[in-house]
Amino acid sequence: MGAILPGLIKMTMLPLLFLGIWQTVAINVANPVILPQVSAVFTILATPTQDLLSMGSMVENIVVSLWRVLTGFVLAVILAVPLGILMGYSRTVYDLLNHFFGLLRPIPPLAWVPLVLAWFGVASLANVFGVESGGAYLYLRNIKVSMIFIIFIGAFFPVITNTIYGVHSVRNILVDTALVLGADRRDIFIKILLPAAAPAIVSGMRTGLGVAWMCLVAAEMLPGSIAGVGYLITHAYTVARTDIVIAGMISIGAIGAALDASFRAIADRKFTWQKLAR
Repeated sequence: MGAILPGLIKMTMLPLLFLGIWQTVAINVANPVILPQVSAVFTILATPTQDLLSMGSMVENIVVSLWRVLTGFVLAVILAVPLGILMGYSRTVYDLLNHFFGLLRPIPPLAWVPLVLAWFGVASLANVFGVESGGAYLYLRNIKVSMIFIIFIGAFFPVITNTIYGVHSVRNILVDTALVLGADRRDIFIKILLPAAAPAIVSGMRTGLGVAWMCLVAAEMLPGSIAGVGYLITHAYTVARTDIVIAGMISIGAIGAALDASFRAIADRKFTWQKLAR
């Protein structure tokens, strides 16, 4: 107990100081449009099922945002991980694709917005799958193809870069030893390359999910969006509801931190051997 208390104080000291400064400044400014008081923001956070601006509750908008982010992120992982493994394993494929991806990697996801709107317009996954009614339609119509593409681009490059690095960092002695002992290429790929590269791949997925979540607000500002925490923030700004804007920002930060913590927990649990090998 004696060791826990000092650690708890250290963890809460800076947040409490920040909240105190925020409240003091808000009282002195006395303008909720510029800076609402802490109590106004936390009232919204304390009632996450309350309807906001006739746009649904914070929880409902967050669920829509999570669907969008996870859809784009999963598509990025499905493409980036196998392609990254192939590029890391084959020098020919690496030389063929590396420079091309090197040109695309520095382009910010927001720079794709005009092109993406020209390509996909306001088409949703409901249009893609031909769903026109039912419960699935209510979710699929909110997942616009343009949004998925922006989130996909944000997640793709961190995942593929870390995957390539993970495969390249596998020690040659492990592969050579397996070959001497009679292992074939399939055994080397499944039993050596994948397990050895897995920590880097998971690290890339963790970074990619973080970038995908950061792309959320930009994606939800695209035409055709009618829900989502990013859209809620944008709409709240237009009607001078700064308390909802800040509550949405806090929600985005909290969920992003929770997603990052889940990946970190997986890495700590599954790859403890990596620490022992150092």
